Amino acid sequence: MNHKLLIVSLLTVALLPLAGVQAQKSESAGSIHIVGKIVMAGGQLPWDPVPIVIRCDGQTRAYSFADRNGQFNLEPSPRESAAAESSHAPRRVNPAEFDGCKVSAVLAGFQSTTATIKSGSNPDIGAITLSRDAQAAGSVVSATLATAPPEALKELDKAQADESNKSLGSAKKHLQKAISLDPQLAEAWYHLGKLQEKDKPQEALEAFKKAAAADPKYIPPYERIAALEAVQQKWQDVADAANHALQLYPAGTPQIWYFSAVGNYNIDASGPAETSALNALAMDPNHLVAPKAEDQLAVILARRGAYAEALEHLRHCLTYIHSGADADLIKLQIAQLEKVLPSNGK
Repeated sequence: MNHKLLIVSLLTVALLPLAGVQAQKSESAGSIHIVGKIVMAGGQLPWDPVPIVIRCDGQTRAYSFADRNGQFNLEPSPRESAAAESSHAPRRVNPAEFDGCKVSAVLAGFQSTTATIKSGSNPDIGAITLSRDAQAAGSVVSATLATAPPEALKELDKAQADESNKSLGSAKKHLQKAISLDPQLAEAWYHLGKLQEKDKPQEALEAFKKAAAADPKYIPPYERIAALEAVQQKWQDVADAANHALQLYPAGTPQIWYFSAVGNYNIDASGPAETSALNALAMDPNHLVAPKAEDQLAVILARRGAYAEALEHLRHCLTYIHSGADADLIKLQIAQLEKVLPSNGK
């Protein structure tokens, strides 16, 4: 089989992640959970959910989000190879493995306290506190909030309450009113864009760009810009948006690293693309927020001829993407790779 044609076919399949597959959790994956609460020192939590991680010896073992009230419930993943065979059943987690592991929030522009897991103790680790980091290059909270007129901020608060109550039409009206009162209110543009994404993606993209223009250090719009530009296959714009976010927040998020991988791969920057895909995968061991990062990594590996390694990753994808169109596409990728490899896959 022509290897060049194989890679093109894999690319066509792998770049459908933007339709949004949800990772499927194995019923036997875990036997431990950690609960707690996020609080904000001197203020209220950001509108978007706050990411929470468990790290053991520097390795991320769980990545999830607190709810709107700051409550969270984390279920760590087993310590398995990311390239495990699809026939390998995930084992249950031994709580003792997490003795001494650290739980914290990870939020651009903020510092987090850390809680330590103690084996056999109460799963409720209590409160983790976020406080502003004055030295941060970028933040998930826009500086334009500090200069906005009180009337605009009231409209923003009303929009948040409506959005929480699923009154999306009313939320849009309040956001538009906030923007009319302060056209430079980046958070209003950003949240308006989020409400427009599904039905009016081009208007959403423009709203996100206006948010970024109003406050270039406000990070959330860049991930949304990358996602919408990827739908239009504007790969340089995808890479630029993701890379700008990483300049503001070098630690990144699984989603930003994923879009960095997609964008850089498609502008033939394969080295940065592979690094980004590996970072996304390492940060999201439960495959909950960037579930197609491993599939994208497989495509990158296939391009440089690492077919056996790519095949292992694709087989592992089927341990958490079990059915549906995405699973069918991964099976097609596997079949294509198996045609250029010996039957043992090595």
